[in-house]
Amino acid sequence: MDTPDPVVPDYGGACISSIVPALLDAPGAAPDWLPAVAWRAPQVVLLVLDGLGWEQLQERCHLAPTLAAMQGGPITSVAPSTTATALTSIATGRPPADHGILGYRIAVGHGEVLNVLRWSTGAGDARQTVPPGDFQRLPPFAGIRPPVITKAHFVSTGFTLAHLGGVRIVGWRVPSTIAVEVARLLRDDEPFVYAYYDGIDSIAHSHGFGPHYDAELVAVDRLVSDVLDALPPGATLVVTADHGQVQVGNALVTVDEAVSADVEMLSGEARFRWLHVRPGTTEQVAARALDAHGHVAWVHTRDEVADLGWLGGPLAPDLAERVGDVAIVAFAPVAFVDPADSGQTALVCRHGSLTSAEALVPLLAARP
Repeated sequence: MDTPDPVVPDYGGACISSIVPALLDAPGAAPDWLPAVAWRAPQVVLLVLDGLGWEQLQERCHLAPTLAAMQGGPITSVAPSTTATALTSIATGRPPADHGILGYRIAVGHGEVLNVLRWSTGAGDARQTVPPGDFQRLPPFAGIRPPVITKAHFVSTGFTLAHLGGVRIVGWRVPSTIAVEVARLLRDDEPFVYAYYDGIDSIAHSHGFGPHYDAELVAVDRLVSDVLDALPPGATLVVTADHGQVQVGNALVTVDEAVSADVEMLSGEARFRWLHVRPGTTEQVAARALDAHGHVAWVHTRDEVADLGWLGGPLAPDLAERVGDVAIVAFAPVAFVDPADSGQTALVCRHGSLTSAEALVPLLAARP
């Protein structure tokens, strides 16, 4: 397989980390990547559809007529293109190198790995030992404390506290509630409302692409239509996503034994795997990893990842400790497994890498 070029996040430009700063009355002219209808609208609803990649949407436009009719196009996600990192970049308006949520599983010292979405380590709930508000200190939404409509199950999680600390949260238990709450909040003259729906991501993980995914996309398009119908005159709906998907199935890869010989721990995710190596072995491990896995993955040291601009800047020393020394980032439809993360072995679709299927997401807008 030829080595493709990665889709490097366009930090500061057409990237999910730029959406909120642009919507919250940014000075100057409208950026050319932002749909014109969204620029300085008196009321804006930003709806994030977890897992809906641009390429997947384009292949199924006939199933999503509401989304297909909206203004806009593709923008980039962040690196890694995973929910924890991407949602934090959307909320804070900053790249991963600034906010420090550098993946789904992050090293937190003493050989422990924090599962960010569950906010747990091998010892269990980590909200006391790894306080979310200390781990991620940037204020979401420039500190304006907007209402956030999200799944009720997520309201008090450590990850919510880390990336949405201080906002006014409205929990939903069934998707129909989203449009109802949008209508109520806009009637109360809220200028900015953030809403989040996770159905596409969940279905892709559990069933892959097929009839279940298609049915969920039809339901998501209906949800978008309902939210549009709930908007008063002049308000704008903006729709985006955190990442796309690649169907991997059981194409699971174990890190080569020659590589693992000097690896002390794994972190990250299956399509953006970090190797934490013995002191002084970074270059050797990287060379071995490239030899063993370079036909299916990009292999770079941590310094190279930063220099390539993948994370949006250099890592401060304390943030550099959260990731490994060598990254194996799959471009083929494979997953690099971590025996310590057994819950991830059954996923059908995955994400995290910088392929176009994972790294390009929609940015669409419309008024009723």
